[in-house]
Amino acid sequence: MDSAKTIPLEGRVDDPLRYGIHGVKSDIIEPHPLESAYHSAKVRQEDIKKKILANTYGSAFPMKMELDRQILSKFQRPTGAIPSSFVGLEAFTGTLEGFGFEDYLNDPRDSESFHPIDIHHGMEVRLGLSRGPPCPSFM
Repeated sequence: MDSAKTIPLEGRVDDPLRYGIHGVKSDIIEPHPLESAYHSAKVRQEDIKKKILANTYGSAFPMKMELDRQILSKFQRPTGAIPSSFVGLEAFTGTLEGFGFEDYLNDPRDSESFHPIDIHHGMEVRLGLSRGPPCPSFM
């Protein structure tokens, strides 16, 4: 059976008072065909870009870029009122200049069901003292 269609039982947060009732519909239903085509095209473009850079500058250059990408993706602010923006990663990957629908639509902080962040629980999760997502908007 495909692992994307199964319901993971281990590591799942079972705290309905804090995070709400978990819905399994999003775990079972496949993504929209256009979404999967978009992601596969994005992966294909990245692979082509890595091959071009390897042929132009040598095979060590794409590995260095991947290492820099991993370092920049791990840099985050502590849990609190100001979310992590990942400006360094966006500048490195070139997505800083792009303006997509995610820049002006569907911002979770603008929704009516936005829950404020519990700073103490978020730091407990980050330090490994508690389980679960740092805040309900990360689910």
